[in-house]
Amino acid sequence: MKLPFNRRLALLTALAFSSSMVQAGVVVVMSSKSDVSTLSKAQVSQIFLAKTDALPNGRVAKPVDQADGSAVRNEFYDKVADKNAAQMKAYWSQLTFTGKAQPPRKVSGDAAVKAALAENPAAVGYISDAAVDGSVKVVFKP
Repeated sequence: MKLPFNRRLALLTALAFSSSMVQAGVVVVMSSKSDVSTLSKAQVSQIFLAKTDALPNGRVAKPVDQADGSAVRNEFYDKVADKNAAQMKAYWSQLTFTGKAQPPRKVSGDAAVKAALAENPAAVGYISDAAVDGSVKVVFKP
C-alpha cells in the first residue's frame, strides 16, 4: 500500500517534530570545579527567583540566565519555576520597579553560560542537555 505524497510528508513532519521534542531538554549546571553536587528544584527556583542566594556549601549563588525568548530559557522557567515567559517578565518588572531585587545576569547561548560558570565556581546556570561537557557539572535535571 502506497501513501499519497501529502500524507507521507505529514507523517515525516510529525516524526521529525516528535523526535526533536524527545531530544530537547534543559539541565541546571555549575562549574566542574564547584563542590556543590546537587540542587533540588526548590533550591534552583529560589535562586533564580531571587528568593535566596545561598548554596548548600554556604557560598553566595550567582545565577546566570539566558536571553529572553530562547527555547531553553522558556523550558527552564516552565519546568523549574512553573512560570511562562510573560509571567517571568511581569515578575521581574515588579521586583525591579519596587527595588526588591535585580534579575540574574543574562548571557546569550549555552557557550556563554559555560564561559560565565568557568569564571566563578558559585555561578549557577542552565543549558541544553546536548551542550553538557567536561567543563560543567549537572546539579539538577528537571
